[in-house]
Amino acid sequence: MAKDNTDIENDFSESNEKKENKNRIPKLILLFIVVFVVIFCGIYFGFQIYNQYLTDREPTTVSTTAPTTAPKEEPKVENPIDFKTLQEQNSDIYAWIKIDDTTVDYPIVQSSVDDNFYLKHRSEDKAWSASGAIYTESVNKKNFSDSFTLIYGHNGYGDNMFTALHKFNKEEFFNSHPYFYIYTPERKLTYQVISAFKYDDRHIMNSFNFADTKEVTEFQEFLQNPESALKNVRTDLDINIDSSSKIVILSTCITNQKTNRYLVCGVLVKDEKTY
Repeated sequence: MAKDNTDIENDFSESNEKKENKNRIPKLILLFIVVFVVIFCGIYFGFQIYNQYLTDREPTTVSTTAPTTAPKEEPKVENPIDFKTLQEQNSDIYAWIKIDDTTVDYPIVQSSVDDNFYLKHRSEDKAWSASGAIYTESVNKKNFSDSFTLIYGHNGYGDNMFTALHKFNKEEFFNSHPYFYIYTPERKLTYQVISAFKYDDRHIMNSFNFADTKEVTEFQEFLQNPESALKNVRTDLDINIDSSSKIVILSTCITNQKTNRYLVCGVLVKDEKTY
């Protein structure tokens, strides 16, 4: 039986209502999402603003730590030696030794070719000379950092080279001249004389193993109290001699005693930078 107009209108109305209900659900979901996002953003940014507010209210902390002080520059003393000119004449010149009130005022050389070269050659120009030069051997470093450094010089050529070391035979001179000095291009090294005495002719650097701390200590003790009838010893030293001490031994011959040597020994007590 055919539907009348009223029934048709009711069906159409129900159909529209169903469509509207279907469309309303996605809109509600979208509205919920929008509201959620808005609320979340509000909470998030509100929290950030609150934290910034608290941060701004915190008092500024002023550091009470003292600023780092720059290390003081090491004071310098005058260097009277013109090493530049000397080394232009002979590059083997690396230091200078001076003992007050003596003729010991010479360059120190070391040959890289022959340890015996400067026994019979001058330091100034390497020319042959019977009196030789003041020199060290290659067993020793040129910065005087070894436990023991041996410096050699001839005796008996007038008052030249190391002949003047024999002044330390006299107790009065020994007591009144407690120091000798070594200059390098950048340093002034002051040594206090420990002892001066007659010794045998052994090669000291080859006769002891100074890589052994025990032998270093034993030889240090020997130098402070040598077994010799001809000796002068200083007991009131400026420093205590220990494993870190640097000792220079000046060695020369004794007239008419080929198997003996005369040694003047000094310990480093001051190391100064020079200008």
